Amino acid sequence: MSLRNLVLVLGDQLDESSSAFIGFDPQQDAIWMAEVEEESTHVLSSKQRTTLFLSSMRHFAKSLQAKKWPVLYTALDSPKNAGSLAGELEKTILLKKPQHLIMVMPGESRVLTSLQAVVAKHQLTLDIREDSHFLCSMQAFEKHISGRKQIRLEFFYREMRHKTGLLMDGKNPIGDQWNFDSENRGSFGKQGPKDLPQPSKFEPDAITQDVMQLVNQKFAHHPGSISTFRWPVTRAQALVALNEFIEHRLPFFGQYQDAMWEGEVWLYHSHLSCALNTKLLHPKEVLDLAQDAYVRGHAPIEAVEGFVRQILGWREYVRGIYWTYMPEYIDRNAMHATAKLPDFFWTGKTDMACLRDAIELTLEHGYAHHIQRLMVTGLYTLLLGVAPKEVHAWYLGVYVDAVEWVEVPNTIGMSQYADGGLMASKPYIASGKYIDRMSNHCKGCKFNPSESTGDTACPFTTLYWDYLNKHSETLAKNPRMVMQLKNLHRLSEERREEISIQAQKHRQLV
Repeated sequence: MSLRNLVLVLGDQLDESSSAFIGFDPQQDAIWMAEVEEESTHVLSSKQRTTLFLSSMRHFAKSLQAKKWPVLYTALDSPKNAGSLAGELEKTILLKKPQHLIMVMPGESRVLTSLQAVVAKHQLTLDIREDSHFLCSMQAFEKHISGRKQIRLEFFYREMRHKTGLLMDGKNPIGDQWNFDSENRGSFGKQGPKDLPQPSKFEPDAITQDVMQLVNQKFAHHPGSISTFRWPVTRAQALVALNEFIEHRLPFFGQYQDAMWEGEVWLYHSHLSCALNTKLLHPKEVLDLAQDAYVRGHAPIEAVEGFVRQILGWREYVRGIYWTYMPEYIDRNAMHATAKLPDFFWTGKTDMACLRDAIELTLEHGYAHHIQRLMVTGLYTLLLGVAPKEVHAWYLGVYVDAVEWVEVPNTIGMSQYADGGLMASKPYIASGKYIDRMSNHCKGCKFNPSESTGDTACPFTTLYWDYLNKHSETLAKNPRMVMQLKNLHRLSEERREEISIQAQKHRQLV
C-alpha cells in the first residue's frame, strides 16, 4: 500500500512539535530520515560536526519510534546507501509510493534544490511548511526590507523587540537603551579570567559511541578530533545546557563576550547554537529564560540584552538575508579576493599565537566563540585576501553549529565583507593591537602588534595597513571608514610601500 504522506526530516529539524508533523497520522503516514555521505563531503565536515548531526538524528528517530510513529531511517553504513539525500529519497519514493511529501523549509538552498528536483521528477507534490523555530517569517522579513535603501540589523532588531515585547517597558526598551554594546567590551586584564564556570558536557552514550566509531572509520581523513565530543544530542540534554548557561554564565556574558584568553574556548559564552540549530531548543524558550534572569535580578540588563540581540536580532536577521539573496549570494566577492586558504587552517601550525590558538581549539572541539571567528580567523582571511567561498567552506565544515543559512551570511557578509556592505555597514578590520587589547595572545607571540614592518612585525598589523591602502578608493565611499583612512593617509608614500612589500612577503610565506 502506498503512504498518504511521507514527512521528510533533516538533520537540523529535530523538533517533535515541528510544523511538518501537523496532521500526522501514524496509521497513514511515515517519517523519512537519511544519513548520507554527501552531507559530510560537499564541504570537508569535521568529525565533531558529523558526529553531532548523526548522533542527534539517531536519538531523535528513537524518540519518534517510542511514540509508535513509523520512521524510515537510513544509516550511513546501511547496505546500498545512495550517498545523497536526493538518491535516498528517490529510493523511498519508488518503494513506498507516497501520495504527498511534507517538509519544513531546509537550512540549505542546495538541499532544497536537490529534493525539489526528485519530487518534480516523480510528479509529486511537496508541501514546504514554515519553520516555526524562527520568530520572524520570511514574509515578515521581506516586508521589513521592502523599500529600504539599506538594511541594517539595528532597525530589524528594534522591530522584533516591539513585536515580541522582549525587554520592553510598554513601547520603550527596558533600561532606556536598545543596545548596550558599548558596555559589553570588557577584557580579562593581565590576570586573566578567574573561577570560570564549567561548560555543559554530556558523556557519549551507546548511540553516540557507535556514531563516533563510524565517523572515525568512514571519515578518518576529515579534520578535527572526536575524543572531546560532549555536545548535547537530545532535547533533555539541550535543556540542561540552557539552564546551566542561564544560571552560571549569563551574568557575565555581556561584559566578557568579546574577550579572549589563551587556551580558553568556553569562557562565558552560551554554547547553545548547535542545539538551537538542530532545533533541540526553541529560541522563544531561550529568550524567555534570559529575560526571566533579568527580571529576578540574576543577570544585569547589559548581559541579557546582548544575549537577546544575538538570538532575537542577529539569528533571525541572517536567516532572512540568506533566503532573500540566495543562491547568488554565496558567490559574492565585492573585494575581489582570490588567495587560497592557508594550509595551517587545517592544522593550527602557525607562529601567530592568536590564530594558532583559535584554530587548534576549533579542531579540538568543533567550536570557537564569535570573536575568535570574526576577529581572529575571519579577520586574517579578510586581510590576506582569501577567496570568500574558500573561507565559507572552512567555516561550514569545521564548526558543530554550522548550517548554511546561518554560516553563509556570517562569513560572506559579516566576516569577509564580500557582499559589499549589504549586511554590515563596514568591513570589520583591525590591526594586531585589537587582539592585544582583548586577549593575552600577543604576550607570548614572536610578533609585535605595534610593528607593521621588520622581522617581528605582526602580520595582522601589516595586512591591516596594506588592506586599507589596497582598497582605499573603494573604502573612501564608506563614511564609517573615514577615521581609519585618515590614519592611513598620515603615512608617507615610502612607508606605505614598505608595508606593501612586507605584506607581499607574508603572502608568499603562507
